[in-house]
Formats: sequence, structure tokens, C-alpha cells
Amino acid sequence: MAPSGPGLSTDLLESDSYRKALSNADLVLPDSGLMCLWLRIFRRVSLRRVSGLEYLFKLLEAFDFQKSSLWVMPNSIQAKQNLAWLNMKYNAKIDAKYTYIAPFYPKFGAIEDHELLESIELTKPNFIFIQIGGGTQERLGLYLKSHLSFKPTIICTGAALAFLSGQQIRIPTWADSFYLGWLFRCCSDPKTFIPRYFSALRLVYLLFKYGENSPV
Repeated sequence: MAPSGPGLSTDLLESDSYRKALSNADLVLPDSGLMCLWLRIFRRVSLRRVSGLEYLFKLLEAFDFQKSSLWVMPNSIQAKQNLAWLNMKYNAKIDAKYTYIAPFYPKFGAIEDHELLESIELTKPNFIFIQIGGGTQERLGLYLKSHLSFKPTIICTGAALAFLSGQQIRIPTWADSFYLGWLFRCCSDPKTFIPRYFSALRLVYLLFKYGENSPV
């Protein structure tokens, strides 16, 4: 998982299912540039940020597409364009049975999706790429990890594939490296992303008050 600043400042406090998802993840990437900067300035701890975008790109560059993988997409339009990009970039011809269009999951509480669970049990993919929004994908990942009869690798990188395929605004590598991905997103859709990233400023307060400890 790669929790963002908004997720750590809001979902971590308000959603028990989100907290459980992070606690039960095998690997949680330091995606929040704000958190990494705070640690560097106030704790003199050099924690290299690894964004979901960087992680997914490097993973795909080394990925063996001969291994079966299932892709959970937010809608049919993004699914079509994302799969077309994977085919163009990596010659990855992903069969329709290995794609799943996510329904509208509840904003709060635990997530259940029996249709997705049954599909995964039938196809038994080695990897599951969950490409839906932060705050939701983590809860879905926990549901799958807790209920599947086998243990595939579940990767939650949100909109990272949409950035790469051009379905969302492209974020240059230099901008991602300098923690400026949020700025590109805010410029592309101010109404959606400015309030979201403004709420992430609460993370500074939480870090000062709780440090490395969980606020809940």
C-alpha cells in the first residue's frame, strides 16, 4: 500500500477499516512527501519517499506479464485506456476475465465484494492490481487478503496507472521526485483536489502531537 497525505490525515482518524488495512499490510510505502519532509526537518530522519506512481512504474518495467494478474479498475473507460497503454508499452495482452470494473463501494466501513472474490477464486491470479481511489482500495485489499483461500500479491497504487496511461494528468518524474505531484493534480482539477490536499495539512499537527506513534 502507498497511503497518501490526505489518507493519513483523514481516513486514518475516521475509518477503523482503513486503520486495519494499513496495520495488516505486508508493506506500506512512504508515499506522503509531507510526512517525509517533516521527518527530515524536525526529526533529522532521512526517509526516502517512494510514491505509488514510482513504485508501480518500476514494478511494471520488471514485471513478467506471463504471470497471471487481475486488474481492478474504477470504470470501463479507464479500464479500456489503461489496458491499451499496457499493451502498447509492454505488449501485455490482458484477457477480459482478468479485469474487473469496481462498483461504488461505501465511503466508510468495511468493504465486501462477493462477485470480485468469486472471480479471483476462479482465475487464481498471481497478482492483483487495485487501481481505485485511496481510502477505498486499502479496505478492498484487506477484504481480499482476509477472505481469499490463497495468497496472491495485492498491490494498491490508486490512480498511478491512470497517470502513466494519460487518463489523469501526467506527472513528470522530476515533479514526483520533488513531491510536486499534488500541485499538478490541483491544477488539473482544482475543485476536487484543492480541498483534498488542504485537508492533508492536518497531518503536520498530527506529526507534532504524536510523532511516530499512531494518533488512534
